[in-house]
Amino acid sequence: MVISPLSAADAGQDIGTEEIQRRVQELQPWFHNLDLRGVRTAPDHFLGDYPSIKWVNFAHAIPADLTGKSVLDIGCNAGFYSMEMKRRGAARVVGIDSEDLYLEQARFAARVNGMDIEFRKLSVYDVAQLGETFDFVIFMGVLYHLRHPLLALDLLYEHVVGDLMLFQSMQRGSTEVDAVQADYPFWAQDHFEQPGYPRMYFIEHKYCEDPTNWWVPNAAAAEAMLRSAGFEIVEHPEQEVYLCRRGTIIDNEPRAVYPSRGGGGR
Repeated sequence: MVISPLSAADAGQDIGTEEIQRRVQELQPWFHNLDLRGVRTAPDHFLGDYPSIKWVNFAHAIPADLTGKSVLDIGCNAGFYSMEMKRRGAARVVGIDSEDLYLEQARFAARVNGMDIEFRKLSVYDVAQLGETFDFVIFMGVLYHLRHPLLALDLLYEHVVGDLMLFQSMQRGSTEVDAVQADYPFWAQDHFEQPGYPRMYFIEHKYCEDPTNWWVPNAAAAEAMLRSAGFEIVEHPEQEVYLCRRGTIIDNEPRAVYPSRGGGGR
């Protein structure tokens, strides 16, 4: 898909290699190793050429042609996935993040690459403020940084996911996924000890020196939470990655009652 060219200034044609190198250094540290006209933003990343090395494993599961589609990238970081969606022809791409540095990195990278992408400072808990649904929502690398992960999924279902969602979370524990019963007797306990039963690991202090790591699911919990929030798993192209479709919640339980900021809540 060919991206329509912007004006020379907007496309970043006025930015030379030395200026790109200078800005990349000013905006350190980078978590996305982007290629900005030959200038790498995180060449010594501890995960290698990240996130490109992860992207190649599931890129095939995403529609190759997003012409006319709207995309929301939640926790966009430096904008790698936002820009990949633009390369696939998305008409409108919005990236949100709660970190000012990441948003500044993303805006600079998009300018260098000549891409018209809107980046906004917004928490996943406040997505209702966007006031619209999107054809494709990216929710990757965010869930385990949240104190209230299931609430976040409920809010995405309620307010922004119009059709498809690409989901990823760090997982730990067993990769087995057992079929669970709809109900269990009060005295039944053995199923809680099975490796394939959904479970979440709570991190009280830090994990990988990161105090924002709070809840890490096993594979069964990741899938169960998606289903509980109303999402149907369409494809599972990589261990931690799921392509989901907005389904129908059939149990009629109230969800997503968290008030958005400035929205007249409590």
